[in-house]
Amino acid sequence: MNIIIMILIWAVVASHWDLMMGYAGVFTFGNVAFFVIGAYASGILTSNFGISPWLGILVGGAIAAGVGVLIGLPCLRLKGSYIALITFALHMILEPLLKSDLGRAMGSGGAQGLLSIPPLAVGGYTFSALEPVPWFYVALGLSFVSLFAIYKVIHSPWGLAFIAVRDAEPFAKSLGLDDYKYKLMVFGVAAFFTGMIGAFYAHYIGILSTRLLGLDLFLLLMVMQVLGGLGRFPGALFGSIIVTFANEGLRTVGVYRLVIFGAMVVAIITLAPEGIMGAILGAGKGGRLDRLRQLARRSFGKRPDEAEESV
Repeated sequence: MNIIIMILIWAVVASHWDLMMGYAGVFTFGNVAFFVIGAYASGILTSNFGISPWLGILVGGAIAAGVGVLIGLPCLRLKGSYIALITFALHMILEPLLKSDLGRAMGSGGAQGLLSIPPLAVGGYTFSALEPVPWFYVALGLSFVSLFAIYKVIHSPWGLAFIAVRDAEPFAKSLGLDDYKYKLMVFGVAAFFTGMIGAFYAHYIGILSTRLLGLDLFLLLMVMQVLGGLGRFPGALFGSIIVTFANEGLRTVGVYRLVIFGAMVVAIITLAPEGIMGAILGAGKGGRLDRLRQLARRSFGKRPDEAEESV
């Protein structure tokens, strides 16, 4: 049950990261930082100021969204790798900031971390780590809302604008699309839901430390996106399922875990370069190849084999 809850948490983070990179074309490395900001914000507010953990989850998402917009204002004026460098700089400076005197003054706990974060509670019932089922239902609800938000975004005029700017930015600008505005919107949306699920993680685990900002989690989330397929919703969800189960299941082999896990990743990427969703969309009835045959048949009025040659 704990593994399933963690899958739901990482699915939200990876999916909103994919919304930024795969759909909006914003090459960012700041989503783990948004996750940690939301987690620490809710943990500090509930531990030191006594606010409700339920409110802390929303406030954590709002604070992460605010930081995301503030970071997006200057860096989205830049292009490509420069955005990645600025957002990764946020990731890098967050750990020393939380460990500094300023971080301890804010209640981060410094190098020791934030301990004894209050769990969720409903009425007189307090959620317990020994009974994971209530946590599962909350995680399921938050992940459903988060993933449904992505679905609505990519099937809205926003999503069309993201794809247009990503694939043909000069042409999109010539049509009057304000790429800066749309990219800033996706920064705020992705940061909010990432921070919100980070706040839930803080109350579920009960403790926080800056180890979350290590490269282990960062790379695992990147692999989830690649395995699922960049820009192919809900590929990140499938990627999070595979990566989380593989990562947990291979702990028994000790130091060989990373070797086996790495070989699995290489094999899957070699067999499906566009990820799991890319393989699904590219084969079978209703897939990309099937739609191509139908389009060719309508366009050229020929047999499928002849139409494919024409295409």
